[in-house]
Amino acid sequence: MFVKSEISILKKRIEEQRKFIQVIMGPRQVGKTTLIRQFISQLNVPVVFVAADGVPSANASWISQQWQTARFQLLNTGAKECILIIDEIQKIDNWAEIIKTEWDKDSFDNRNIKLILLGSARLLLQRGLSESLAGRFEIIQMTHWSFSEMREAFDISVEQFVYFGGYPGAASLIEDEERWREYVLQSLIETTLSKDILMMTRVDKPALLRHLFELGCGYSGQILSMTKLLGQLQDAGNTTTLSHYLELLDSAGLLVGLEKYAPDVARQKMSIPKWQVQNTAFSSVYSPMSFKDSLKNPDIWGRCVETAVGVHLIRSQRLQKTEVFYWREGNDEVDFVLKKSNNVIGVEVKSGRTQSAKGMIAFTKKVRHNKVVLIGNSGIRWQDFLQSDVNMLFDM
Repeated sequence: MFVKSEISILKKRIEEQRKFIQVIMGPRQVGKTTLIRQFISQLNVPVVFVAADGVPSANASWISQQWQTARFQLLNTGAKECILIIDEIQKIDNWAEIIKTEWDKDSFDNRNIKLILLGSARLLLQRGLSESLAGRFEIIQMTHWSFSEMREAFDISVEQFVYFGGYPGAASLIEDEERWREYVLQSLIETTLSKDILMMTRVDKPALLRHLFELGCGYSGQILSMTKLLGQLQDAGNTTTLSHYLELLDSAGLLVGLEKYAPDVARQKMSIPKWQVQNTAFSSVYSPMSFKDSLKNPDIWGRCVETAVGVHLIRSQRLQKTEVFYWREGNDEVDFVLKKSNNVIGVEVKSGRTQSAKGMIAFTKKVRHNKVVLIGNSGIRWQDFLQSDVNMLFDM
């Protein structure tokens, strides 16, 4: 069985003296629960593992009940420690306050119960953590699977990864594209929208949110203003509503709007977004082109590759705190800009026949930067880049 690298981080932290709550955060269906089950199989201490799925959101006392079970296990077994694991914690109202109360009680009583929380709604988790649990937690960030992980676990090709994306549950279905599409649409996208956003957050126009996501997937890799997008949406409301919905989609690991790189932070925040899916499965599932037809069309395949590179960079942003932007001035454009501390790198993706570097030349003249990297036939092979550590670009 394939084991994600995050399990070693979790194991090391749990073996340490009780100090922090461990929070495993990531999109739905990226293997959080599987990782926990693998982790439990390696333990020789009492474990209480429960999930908040199906528990009424108003039943905050449910958390205290699970804690009492863990305390009973600790006393009944005579063990030195017990581990309490709660999955989908964000589904319970006021969860952070209850966690704080019970955690602090154990700390005061010198009771060695270690806590692991799992959740898939990043915005809700971070809100609860920052409001009530400041200084009491560490985060283990899980993301959509990389090409290296999908290749090792399922032996898929890099071309298959570019089109079908990094969902482990969908890997066995890629030979039957219609079945794969239905699975991605219903079991992944619809479940995420309905359970991680619509049930957990006030959304006045759920149909608008869904339509925004579909359009964003169709425009992935393109720069399009909210105002222009309004013209394609029915009952669209205003740009403030769309910006809020985009924030919710980002927090669920679905879609992000990249900001334009500028030295002035205010200009970045006011910029037109570049739409970027967080898993290539999302753009492919709404595409009328099949995998084989996309491979045969250089322009379509070039956009697929650029989207996959963007996904790889966004994954690095989540894991390694690398900021990702785009750059455009007039007709000159660079696909991505990476920023880490004071280091700035321009990244241009040219996987098709056209290898013009006009945008890169303009970027080098107008932006203070460290280097510009070309990913494509005349530079770093995109096949190699998708299995690399993005941080290597800063070390070159």
